[in-house]
Amino acid sequence: MHLKTISTNKILFTPSFYILHSTFYIILLARNLLFGRMKTIPDITQTIVFLLLEHGGVAVAAVSGVLVAKRKGMDVFGIGVIAFVTALGGGTLRDVLLGRHPIFWFTNQTYLIGVFVATAITLLYIKRKEPPMKALLIADAFGLAFFTISGTQIAEARHLPWVIVIMMGAITGTAGGVVRDVLCNEIPLILRRDIYATASITGAAVYLLIRELGYKASYAGTWGMVTIVIFRILVIYHNLHLPGFYEEKLKSG
Repeated sequence: MHLKTISTNKILFTPSFYILHSTFYIILLARNLLFGRMKTIPDITQTIVFLLLEHGGVAVAAVSGVLVAKRKGMDVFGIGVIAFVTALGGGTLRDVLLGRHPIFWFTNQTYLIGVFVATAITLLYIKRKEPPMKALLIADAFGLAFFTISGTQIAEARHLPWVIVIMMGAITGTAGGVVRDVLCNEIPLILRRDIYATASITGAAVYLLIRELGYKASYAGTWGMVTIVIFRILVIYHNLHLPGFYEEKLKSG
């Protein structure tokens, strides 16, 4: 893809735009916080980062749902349902478990619009060429990071025990993918050897640890997200897996 063939309008509405800008902001913030150039994150910067990650994460999650549903031979309606539950299922389950009403996408329909747009664009795209899977996995790492930390912060605000807070963060980040895999008759990704839920739990734990040290939520949230993104990128590029007990048992037998 050549830059000269991309219009400004197309750039503004692609998940890559959100992910690239989110990456830039997170790296910049992490560097400044690490070397003491910033003690707190400006509100406007925090808002921009979270908006980019929020909508970019929803879009990427919807895309992953479309790809799985398409591989299973579903029709357009089925693909839309899978995209919806993948993108919004984790947050919905979190809100139900916490008794948080109305559900977040009831009051903010931009999430629904984001899912619809991402689904439509993906269907048009995959008719012409294969999607860049590694790029989608990396983009998904940012979505996982945002969803996990946002869920962790929502649970933390309710003054729940730390174990429950971490669980709510992990559920927000991973439950949509679990529902997607179940509906598509596959073993959920987090129950296989791929290191996915582990990254989510680790990021949530890092967030709470930094909060316990007395730092603000914005500071802790940044490092929690950085932890998850780095964790997932290492997994993707080095093909890391958790040990498979059943497989090892078969080999030894």
